[in-house]
Amino acid sequence: MEKDHIVVLEDRGLISISGKDAKEYLQNIITNDINKVTPASSIFSALLSPQGKYLFEFFIIKSTDGYFLDCDNKIIVELIENLNKYKLRSEIEIKDLSNEFVVGVINLEKFKDIQNLEKNKNDTILYRESWIYIDSRKKKLGARILSSLEKLYLTIKKLNLKIVDIKIYLNHAYHQGIPVKGIENLKEQLFGLEANFEELNGIDFKKGCYVGQENTARMKLKNKLRRRLLPVKVEGKINIGSEIMFNDIKIGKILIGDPYPFGLIKLNDPDFSNFKNRLLTINGIQAKLVLI
Repeated sequence: MEKDHIVVLEDRGLISISGKDAKEYLQNIITNDINKVTPASSIFSALLSPQGKYLFEFFIIKSTDGYFLDCDNKIIVELIENLNKYKLRSEIEIKDLSNEFVVGVINLEKFKDIQNLEKNKNDTILYRESWIYIDSRKKKLGARILSSLEKLYLTIKKLNLKIVDIKIYLNHAYHQGIPVKGIENLKEQLFGLEANFEELNGIDFKKGCYVGQENTARMKLKNKLRRRLLPVKVEGKINIGSEIMFNDIKIGKILIGDPYPFGLIKLNDPDFSNFKNRLLTINGIQAKLVLI
């Protein structure tokens, strides 16, 4: 993305979690450390199954009375249902605010300009009643603006930004190894570490217990990571679940399909170095891994 560009992510949802127990409640269930979330800092995190399998991913931003969860709108209903399972006697309130807010993405250099303008070097800034926060997965993905729809367009005008095709952002994220579309297909198909949550700063190994912590910590401690989610370039149409082959050996399967496919790829047996730069096949169609 160019410095004066903004992409509007119209398929994002927003959940508000407020109340006196909100902080402790989130700390007990999410993979990252809620203590990192302040008005000056936001995080990427996830909710795993008790077995450590992928369920949901989201950003967490400090709101005036609690926290916002910036997530894919396709999983809003299911995510709220899961959050309510862990509510128990906690004094919290969970609300779907998706119809009131929208998310935009800007270039990192533009965010630095805003920091200078506001004389504020924090990674999260409240600018004209909108939250702007660096994408903590990878800074190369820029910063995100969380705003009401009306205020977003006023901010776009104020910052002299130009709305560009979302494909620019999706393609950039894909080549950084980060899936944006189709993540609902990952549910319970891989472990949190296999989804690259450690590399994307989504797991804190120093915090206390959380849902799925036992298996996640064991995989990390015993170096049992055997597969990893990676983007795959395919010369044709493919289906979710298709096997990825190298010299008649299955080395993975497709979990997210067109137009930005991702596969769960073996790291050994055979060793990843043997095929990472080689031609692969998926149902007879040529394919190759997109290396980060």
